[in-house]
Amino acid sequence: MSSDPAARAAELRRLIEFHLYRYHVLDDPEIPDSAYDALYDELQAFEHAHPQLVTPDSPTQRVGAPPAAGFTKVAHLLPMGSLEKVTTDDGLTKWADDVRKRLGTDEPVAYVVEPKIDGSAISLVYENGAFVRGATRGDGMRGEDVTANLRTVEAVPLRMLAVGNERPPALLEVRGEVYFPRSGFRRFNEAQAAAGKKEAPNARNAAAGSLRQLNPAITAERPLSVWIYGAGARTDGTGPDAHYAMLQWLRERGFRTNPRVERVESIEEVAAVVAGWEQGRDELDYEIDGVVIKVDSFDQQRRLGALHERPRWARAYKWAPMTATTTLLKIAVRVGRTGALNPWALLEPVEVGGVTVSRATLHNEEDINRKGIREGDRVIVQRAGDVIPQVVGAAGEHAPGTHEFRMPSHCPLCGVEIVKPEGEVKHHCPNRACPSRGLETLINWVSAAMDIEGVGEQFVRRLWDLGLLRSMPDLYRLRAERIGELEGYGEISAAKIVDAIELSKSQPFSRILFGLNIPDVGWITGRNLARHFGHIDRLLAASLDEIEECEGIGPDRAESIAEWFKDPENRSLVQELRDLGLRFETGEEDRPVEGRLTGQQFVITGTLTEYTRETATAALEGRGAKVSDSVSAKTTALIVGEEPGASKLKKAEKAGTPILTEADLRALLSDRP
Repeated sequence: MSSDPAARAAELRRLIEFHLYRYHVLDDPEIPDSAYDALYDELQAFEHAHPQLVTPDSPTQRVGAPPAAGFTKVAHLLPMGSLEKVTTDDGLTKWADDVRKRLGTDEPVAYVVEPKIDGSAISLVYENGAFVRGATRGDGMRGEDVTANLRTVEAVPLRMLAVGNERPPALLEVRGEVYFPRSGFRRFNEAQAAAGKKEAPNARNAAAGSLRQLNPAITAERPLSVWIYGAGARTDGTGPDAHYAMLQWLRERGFRTNPRVERVESIEEVAAVVAGWEQGRDELDYEIDGVVIKVDSFDQQRRLGALHERPRWARAYKWAPMTATTTLLKIAVRVGRTGALNPWALLEPVEVGGVTVSRATLHNEEDINRKGIREGDRVIVQRAGDVIPQVVGAAGEHAPGTHEFRMPSHCPLCGVEIVKPEGEVKHHCPNRACPSRGLETLINWVSAAMDIEGVGEQFVRRLWDLGLLRSMPDLYRLRAERIGELEGYGEISAAKIVDAIELSKSQPFSRILFGLNIPDVGWITGRNLARHFGHIDRLLAASLDEIEECEGIGPDRAESIAEWFKDPENRSLVQELRDLGLRFETGEEDRPVEGRLTGQQFVITGTLTEYTRETATAALEGRGAKVSDSVSAKTTALIVGEEPGASKLKKAEKAGTPILTEADLRALLSDRP
């Protein structure tokens, strides 16, 4: 043992890094946890006694950054494109035929088959061997800087392992997937339940949410891990010139690559490996939703190239969405913030893809009866995109004594007669004073509109039932002391909630307009109003004609918006929120940007599986496009998801407007500027 403190500290860091490598990468620890803890404690004591010896990449510095006010956007060194998918062996063979055709039929092609981890994609940048930046995938071109949070994940090396006398590369970017091991996810949800907190619905969302914690100490408490699946940007000459060899190279230098990755010589072998993964997926300690197949040779990858940032040299083999059969106990109806009646299914709890499902989406009365599902029936439940539970249809004959579903004739909350406007599929409660409007408006405010961390539907409903919350201003007057008195909340958790609510005051003007529950003002119209008027005072003083001049607002919508702002109670609400410090003028976030889609205008209809309406809109606008609520002569294309609006689809088809699928949208968004 060296008597020189600096030498001993360096030796301890090297030993700890080596044993972390043995534990996380090789899954073959050499020493017991107690011996590892002794090394860590000794290093911590050394650094405490000699602060000048602390280095940024020391294992003791994984948690140290103060809570952030938000996340900055960073550009990726190379685009993080998405993969084309196949769902059958025939599709796999057609892809292989295309690869051979482009390379030359006589040229041998080897493939690498690896699991498609169901987590959150990340980019890690190393300079001279030291970890300097980590980011989420984002839109593929830019992601959120989550370096401080990624430093807390022990499987992410803070410094590359030295191999012999080799100098670390000046620059190396690796790509991977942060995920919750199944065992760790179970422990996490058990701890959430014990603390009276909401359990995470699935491991993928939990991993993504953990990376976006403003306080790295919270991320550090969660049992996250990482699989590295390849290299991105790198100094010329760094590593081998083939994917499988590169994975081994990365593994030797401390990166956790999956040991079950296989290299095979034919597409027939690929199909056999894919089948093996599907059969054994339930035995893994991590969620996968398919496998990824890549051409092994980097030279062949370069020659094959990419189309719209989707490489021709790789495919994601996605298995069919997970389904299960259960009993539909009841079709319940919820009145939304706009008065729309939304049916949903109460199910006998069933596990679908590792998640227990007891509720599922039902779109409307017509859709329910078209699928032929009734209360008491055995039904097929599917997690669309392996996330959102949906009832697909009936699983056999109808149960005896069942009948077709009918929407109630009167609102279940206020008793007012329900209406169904001509040409629409939704039923509505016309009573603007309906009790549900206030509650649903608050739920929409904290989630979709203001995106308040840690404040969701369950929290709002609880405070509503206790009479502590009746309006948006009530939310901003909540005190930590009062929240801390509630069962399941302590001083620290209550303070975090109040801090998150306070932070939401900085959200853009457009989000506030969306959250106010103004009739016919959704995400897109709120953004257009914010851009057009710039300040709430100009909107409050606007005439009907001036509102109609705003992009995407016709006479009927302009009239309902003008009426809302004339109402003294609504004007008082706006003033109250202004007095509380919320933003009522446009900032940089609300201003249009110039990009490769500038001059194009899109309309979105139906439900998208990989995007929310808001994230798709933001991604398109981030590239300079406009997004409108209605199809017109200016519309470049209509983007169609599941259950599209019949009127928009019909209007687009009549006008000859191009119709894009969600796959087309992905390609559009992943294309390099």
